[in-house]
Amino acid sequence: MDGVMTTATVLAEGTEDGDPRTALINRWAQRHGVAAAQRLAEAEDLADAVAKEITPENTRDTYLKSWRVWERFTTAQDLPNTEGSRGSLVAFVTWMLREGQANGKGYAASSASTHLAAVVVGLRQRGSAVTRDDQAAARKALDGLAVRLLQEGERRGRGQAAAAEVPDLYRVVRSCPDTLAGARDKALILTGFHYASRAQDPAGLLAGDVALTPRGMVVSVLTGKTKHSVRDAKINRQGDPEICPVEAWKAYRARLAAEAPPRWSEPTAPAFVGVDRHGNVTGGMVPDSVTRAVKRISARAGVPLAWTGHSLRIGLATTARKRGKDAVAIADQGGWARHSRSMNGYFQRVDGWEDNATAGLT
Repeated sequence: MDGVMTTATVLAEGTEDGDPRTALINRWAQRHGVAAAQRLAEAEDLADAVAKEITPENTRDTYLKSWRVWERFTTAQDLPNTEGSRGSLVAFVTWMLREGQANGKGYAASSASTHLAAVVVGLRQRGSAVTRDDQAAARKALDGLAVRLLQEGERRGRGQAAAAEVPDLYRVVRSCPDTLAGARDKALILTGFHYASRAQDPAGLLAGDVALTPRGMVVSVLTGKTKHSVRDAKINRQGDPEICPVEAWKAYRARLAAEAPPRWSEPTAPAFVGVDRHGNVTGGMVPDSVTRAVKRISARAGVPLAWTGHSLRIGLATTARKRGKDAVAIADQGGWARHSRSMNGYFQRVDGWEDNATAGLT
């Protein structure tokens, strides 16, 4: 491609000394000849392209955001941004907890941990030999400093997201306007609750990924995490039509077919579409717009504990647990590993009250 310096071009033209990629290609040339090294170089370019293609968009976004944090740190400290030494990584986590945010405040430890992991990946991609020991030293420093902050009375981060509950679903559906956007909102919330959706899940659905059956519906959720990248979440019809996801989905699709151009009802069209204030479809929803919609819908409904993009997912786990559903069935429905720490953490919200030593003492 024009303007792109491929590995094969590097071999032909040469680059600066010390570039690990160039050194590797030169070794191939010495061992196997220039022609073979050229073909190996092209295979490396293909491998890079495939890795980029299969990396989920939200993961790439995280890497980019974290790298920008690293660049702010290295600029502020006058350090090279392609060297991940033990000292620079320890200094990085210290800086993040002290003043790393753009507003000068410190990050929560969980956010700092995410940035550290992503920056290590970025450094290795740019040829920096970050060792496990260097990374471990930075993580140990981060953990120790986070404990120190707690001991000093500092509490950072948003805390646990609120779980959507069944009474909240009634509030939501009753507050939705009688419009295409309102019908979409009902379907988005009710289906998302029943298959424990993350924000990216409905954004990745096509209309053809949702199938009606005699007993309910099947939502084929693209997970993108393993070779088993699609999970078919079965959703039963619910006893009360007012909060039945199947009825909400049917009503939304009927209204979309009646009020929007036919192309938005094609199986290959996005399952959930953006709608402007004039009722016009603006395109498929993306993860950020789903998160904003969930927050906006819960606020409009007056839900006591404001929802985040994760509230529907937590809500399915906690509600099913309260109703005595088997942990394996819950894990399969929501796409968790069967011994998932995060899922068990959601269960603890319920179990911590039901099995609490103080329950029923008087």
